[in-house]
Amino acid sequence: MSVWQYGISMAKAKVTFTLDEATVNRVRDAAQRLAMPQSAIIRQAVEEYYERIGKLSEQERARMLRAFDDLVPKIPARPLRHVVREMRDIREARRSGGRKSPKEKIT
Repeated sequence: MSVWQYGISMAKAKVTFTLDEATVNRVRDAAQRLAMPQSAIIRQAVEEYYERIGKLSEQERARMLRAFDDLVPKIPARPLRHVVREMRDIREARRSGGRKSPKEKIT
């Protein structure tokens, strides 16, 4: 036998939100179908939504993959030694102050 103790599962804060009628109906329907309190439905929905923040939706993922597939074939094929030389030149330019040449005067 379980004994209900007041306050153990109670909400920490009571808040008021304004929701459109369709959302309210979905919350009520979900609560009824799952035999859960409406507050538990909202709490679980917010928790799941929060976990997805910063992650790509399926649509965003598909769009980015299409962009990748479009761009990769446009990358010119070059011998590895050319790439290595270009990267070395870029690093040297950064270490020496960027694009400045010894002949340029800084005013």
